[in-house]
Amino acid sequence: MKKFLNSFSGLALVIGLSLGHGIKHFGQGALTVIGPLLKASLNLTDVSYALIFSSMNVSSGLSNIPAGILSDMYRRKIAWLLAISMFTISLGYLIIGISNVYFLILIGVILIGFGTSFWHAPAFGTLAARYPEKKGFALSMHLTGAQIGNTIGPPIIGGLISGITLGSIIKFSGFGWEKVSIFLVIPMIITGILVLTLFKSAGVESDSNWSFEEYLQRTKTLIRDKIILGLIILGALRAGIHTSFQLWLAVYLKEDLGYSAWVIGWHIALITAAGIISTPIMGILSDKFGRKPVIQISMTLMAIYLFLFLFFDEGLGLVILIALLGMFFFSVMPIVTAATMDRVPKGSEGSGTALNFIGMSLMGFMSPVISGIIYSKYNFEGISIFAGSIAVAGIFLCTFLPMKKIN
Repeated sequence: MKKFLNSFSGLALVIGLSLGHGIKHFGQGALTVIGPLLKASLNLTDVSYALIFSSMNVSSGLSNIPAGILSDMYRRKIAWLLAISMFTISLGYLIIGISNVYFLILIGVILIGFGTSFWHAPAFGTLAARYPEKKGFALSMHLTGAQIGNTIGPPIIGGLISGITLGSIIKFSGFGWEKVSIFLVIPMIITGILVLTLFKSAGVESDSNWSFEEYLQRTKTLIRDKIILGLIILGALRAGIHTSFQLWLAVYLKEDLGYSAWVIGWHIALITAAGIISTPIMGILSDKFGRKPVIQISMTLMAIYLFLFLFFDEGLGLVILIALLGMFFFSVMPIVTAATMDRVPKGSEGSGTALNFIGMSLMGFMSPVISGIIYSKYNFEGISIFAGSIAVAGIFLCTFLPMKKIN
């Protein structure tokens, strides 16, 4: 009976944190749909628009530092850390919704970036520690929640902004992006309160908390590990593909193809829809057959699909390619994270996760600006080549990078 209760408790934690992760990404993905409308409203250049997302990614990267420290030093306060994540996101959207000033918009997205990434170290670290032999599955399930949020978020947000018309039955004119930004405050606050109330047990698998001195010593050991650094770079390359492609796909759909916010939302949703099924399957396969083959195959197919956008850049071909890319676009991320967790010592899962996401955020900072320059000059074709080339680099790195469990 005790074994059953422990198993049920662990499963409840996976499901609960995955649902919370989904709500977080529902809000996070909303910015992709709001972004092109905000760009048009403020009459921003491509580079100024890219700087908004670069600022968000810098903030996202920096938030991993305190998140990793606090997650490993205060393992029994995980629920509080997750709640802080949601409350920070809500404040960011409130600022965006009530202001049309570029500087204040930057502050809003910086808060959103900080809050969204602050979730990862406590959540991923806790799941990796709770499921030491099934990290791939646990982390993939957590990302599946994110993909559900990413999938349902854009079409819902797009419909709320631009409205929906279905014959003479449904005629909804929409609220506008400013009001929708304010609406997003509500689910973020509710989720924060629920996490704080329902998941006080998160982190109980930890035997003790680390002192700050112990934390620094362990972090230095992690940074000196060349394989961990290689995995951080691999995760950063995947993030660069994600950030550059998804950001400018939304702009391309609006400015070149003239799609409404609702239609753009459905296209963005396709990026993650297929991943809802493929992500847990890839996690199970990585637990059984190893991380490397799953990552190699995923990065290879991503590269192929990205280059195919050069030939299929509209209509049904574009839709099919987006869906195919979505099977691997996000799904490979928890496998890379699980490979990192395989290397870090017990008790340092939060720091290992934080290092992974710091690398992702650094690439996330650089890729919007670089891809913005490329998009201004070469349009969507340039983005396909840029993102595809990053995927090829990831394939080579993965091929020569050893991946083996050591704990």
